[in-house]
Amino acid sequence: MFHSRYTARRRLLSLERDRVLGRVGTNRRNQYTGGVFKGSPLIGTPMMWSFRVGSVFGIPIKLDVTFLLILPIFAYLIGMQIGEVADILNLTMGAGIDVAAVTSPWWMPWALGLTAALGLFFGVFLHELGHSLTAQRYGFPIDSITLWLLGGVAALSEMPEDWKQEFNIAIAGPIVSVLVGIASYALFLVTPESMNGAQFVLAYLAILNVFLAIFNMLPAFPMDGGRILRALLARSQPYARATQQAASIGKMFAIFLGLFGLFAFNIILIAVAFFIYIAASSEAQQVTMKAAFQDVTVADIMTPAGELHTVEPDATVAELFQRMFTERHTGYPVIESDAWGDDRLIGLVTLSDARGIDPVERDAYTVEDVMTTDLETIEPGSDAMAAIERMQKNGIGRLLVVEGDDLVGIISRSDLMTAFDIVQKSGGSVDLRGRPRSAQQISH
Repeated sequence: MFHSRYTARRRLLSLERDRVLGRVGTNRRNQYTGGVFKGSPLIGTPMMWSFRVGSVFGIPIKLDVTFLLILPIFAYLIGMQIGEVADILNLTMGAGIDVAAVTSPWWMPWALGLTAALGLFFGVFLHELGHSLTAQRYGFPIDSITLWLLGGVAALSEMPEDWKQEFNIAIAGPIVSVLVGIASYALFLVTPESMNGAQFVLAYLAILNVFLAIFNMLPAFPMDGGRILRALLARSQPYARATQQAASIGKMFAIFLGLFGLFAFNIILIAVAFFIYIAASSEAQQVTMKAAFQDVTVADIMTPAGELHTVEPDATVAELFQRMFTERHTGYPVIESDAWGDDRLIGLVTLSDARGIDPVERDAYTVEDVMTTDLETIEPGSDAMAAIERMQKNGIGRLLVVEGDDLVGIISRSDLMTAFDIVQKSGGSVDLRGRPRSAQQISH
């Protein structure tokens, strides 16, 4: 929709510009990245980097790079303690495992450790598959199931707000874990006593999967038990309030778990506590924001075109920096007037785009040389939450609001957060709706 005018001077300077700009180019978006956990539209993702390994029931299955790091660590830890664990299994389950058989030759503990670790993560995968298939039954698409450092994540494209649906989706995972534990125990019972290695792995997985179910049932939102708690709370009060209460309990649990992990010198418990605390805060913020922005559109929050600060493409980068300093803005729509005097949007320039120019050369380069022409836009009638999700998805801090070919405003992350903060502090008494919603309304 939007095109940039490339002048002859720009083409002649392209080689020199590329040398100076380095990675700064016309398609580089303003990046606002940060945070750690998926679930909030304003906070990123827990995954560092993941790759797809297949699909089950149409659900993409991914492995995060942290999974490849933790798997050998788990295998090593299990292998290191295999004798002690075998003794515990013999004592608690009457396993009759020959400790000498699972500790020699030298490679046996490591082979069994790796097998048990793989079995554990397979159980985690089945746990997440239980959540996913139940969610699919209610019509919620599943983006993926990812195995990572702390287990697994089933990424739903949308969270259910009906308490019965959330209850059933949340409890499905622990039920699957218990069933996997029972199945492992049944296989353990029919395994010949001479197969000590198989007995060890099956008995180990039987206990671990049941423990996984019990641990996940703790009321620490956003773990399964916490989601079940929210579902039960949502029976008699608004969903957002139930989320806040469940998240508060989850954060308190995370603090106690983190302190316990600290005193026990257990880095895994500390990592789990950190995950629970941040994820609880993140989802509580998301749900509260969704409630605050219910029925609120982009037009209700955006800065309308009449109040916008814009810049011309032939302004120098030095002039741009001076305006940014004076007006306290870090992003400007780039507007060009055609032969008939009509303004045309041709790009967006941000502080991130311009700061790659060396200070001594800023008078030699124009806004057109550094502006972004690959624009992310949104319509004024779109939901405010859609704007938040678009910003998060694309790692940007503002969206141009267009209607047809007309620029009618701009909406930024700070606009959204300011509006959210006002609603929160006013106790929800502020109505954000009712501002101009079309180009005609804005222009009159």
